[in-house]
Amino acid sequence: MTFSKSFPRTDKKTTYPIWEEIVLNNKEEKDVEDLARKETILQMKRCIDQAKQIMNETNLKHYQSDLIHIAISLFEKQASHSVYWKEQACKDKFDEKFN
Repeated sequence: MTFSKSFPRTDKKTTYPIWEEIVLNNKEEKDVEDLARKETILQMKRCIDQAKQIMNETNLKHYQSDLIHIAISLFEKQASHSVYWKEQACKDKFDEKFN
């Protein structure tokens, strides 16, 4: 399944934007997913470390389930990398093509 995103492009002939659809090929999408996966794992490790720090600073008891709940909350707030990275790859491809 390929990932695509549309971007507005201005043209001197009209005041309305022309929407250009940018599509990632399978290799580009896989590369972006691999990068996002690696980044997500690093992000989760950082979230676990941050959760440990929060528990220490607030004198919370060190229950593993609490630690994981805090880490997941942080992760959900900070993550969503896969779509972001794909959109950024499309934007880079758009800029390269039209700028």
